Amino acid sequence: MTSRAPINPTTKHVDVVIAGAGFGGLCMAIKLKEAGNENFVILEKGADVGGTWRDNSYPGCACDVQSHMYSYSFAPKADWSKRYAPWHEIQQYILDTTEKFDIRPFCRFGQEVNSAVFDEESGTWTVGTAAGDTYICNHFVLASGPLHVPQVPNIKGLDKFKGKLFHSAQWDHGYDLKGKNVVSIGTGGSAIQYCPEIAPDVKQLYVMQRSPAWVIPRDERKYLGLEKSIFKNIPGARLLHRYRLYWTNESRVWPIFNPVLAKGLGNLARAFIKLQVKDPEVAKKLTPDYVLGCKRILISNKYFPMFNRDNVELVTDGIKEIKANSVITADGKERPADCIILGTGFITDPRIYMKNFPVVGLGGRDLREDWKESAEAYYGTSASGYPNLWQLVGPNSGLGHNSIIFMIEAQVHYILESMKLLKKKDAAYMDVKPSVQTEFNAALQKQIQSSVWGTGCQSWYQDAGGKNFAVWPKSTWKFWLETFRVKAGDYRFYPVNQTDKAKSKVTAAA
Repeated sequence: MTSRAPINPTTKHVDVVIAGAGFGGLCMAIKLKEAGNENFVILEKGADVGGTWRDNSYPGCACDVQSHMYSYSFAPKADWSKRYAPWHEIQQYILDTTEKFDIRPFCRFGQEVNSAVFDEESGTWTVGTAAGDTYICNHFVLASGPLHVPQVPNIKGLDKFKGKLFHSAQWDHGYDLKGKNVVSIGTGGSAIQYCPEIAPDVKQLYVMQRSPAWVIPRDERKYLGLEKSIFKNIPGARLLHRYRLYWTNESRVWPIFNPVLAKGLGNLARAFIKLQVKDPEVAKKLTPDYVLGCKRILISNKYFPMFNRDNVELVTDGIKEIKANSVITADGKERPADCIILGTGFITDPRIYMKNFPVVGLGGRDLREDWKESAEAYYGTSASGYPNLWQLVGPNSGLGHNSIIFMIEAQVHYILESMKLLKKKDAAYMDVKPSVQTEFNAALQKQIQSSVWGTGCQSWYQDAGGKNFAVWPKSTWKFWLETFRVKAGDYRFYPVNQTDKAKSKVTAAA
């Protein structure tokens, strides 16, 4: 059962507004409640919790991080079905966790946040929604994540296509692909999962590749009943298994820090491609020309063998034009198409997906203008000039080797520690110093340039100017260590007497 947006616009006062009910937003809510603060609300544009795992239900959809790591440390699940859980099992975990911690009463569905303005006099954020409602709060947490706005390519004639067209994140399960000529555009994390699943059913599958991806084998082993029983009855065994997975994943970061080592491992990956793909020419086209790890490494046992099928063609010529019932490539060849599937990923640059979302901070400054050249923050969590605005999976806090949930938990801890520090200092709000943020990001970019991410390839980790705004270029344990305590000297604190009026309203609402 889900809540509906109110018919008549309202104004409400709460301590914390959380935007997004995915893993990040729910983690923030659970930990707030655990800390004794129930004066918060989660604003979610969708009809239920889950975020990307609610939206992505395409065939073969699964996580590329092991199940026992891709879950909250404080909400273990002993009976994961396999090493890498399918989407529906992850979504069910999210639903179950929401119920377990009784978070649903705090959720407001169908509420897309479209503005946030900070008032220096009252020390509060005024958050607006597309439904017309207004929320006034002391803390605003952006937990929408970077994977929620589908990327639709700008291809000539796409809007004139007469067949079936949909994005992988908006899969039409009512459309029967059997016997159809299907064109799949893109070869990223989604496409390598759904293409092998639909290939046996379609008449012909054309895989349109702009650039190949490094794809390594996937451990598809299912957990035995005995293992599940041990994990359930001996928590220490499950915890030990989680620790092992964590450090195994963390070891993958060394090739990222060492391009020479990455090149050596790339030779093994090339051998894997040749072993999996029978046609040498196709294998060559599937082999990347960039250093392993420069773009996200994908995992699949089915993707490469799929190209051995007679009804699957790898197309590397760019798309020139799309007609009513066909696709024409740069070489002039025309291929029939009953259905086009966009496996083109998401708009990950916040400057683009937040272009119609004004976030106004101190002195009327707009985050969109401050991020005009490139998005940046302090530990991907706070941004200078925007007091008490907190981000989860903000700039340069994403990962390419381990579980993002580990990072989310570290960020949530940091936010809660910041809230405690505010009370300790009897302050209304805190703002990271500009010099601190600048020095922090300069050091990050320097480290990125010495890693495989600085070897020259283009990826969704980068903005249009080539700056890597997405990934954390160190070990995750270092992120945890560096954010475990808030350095008061990194922030400016503003006295509570500036916000007496707002605080009284919040107290009354509570």
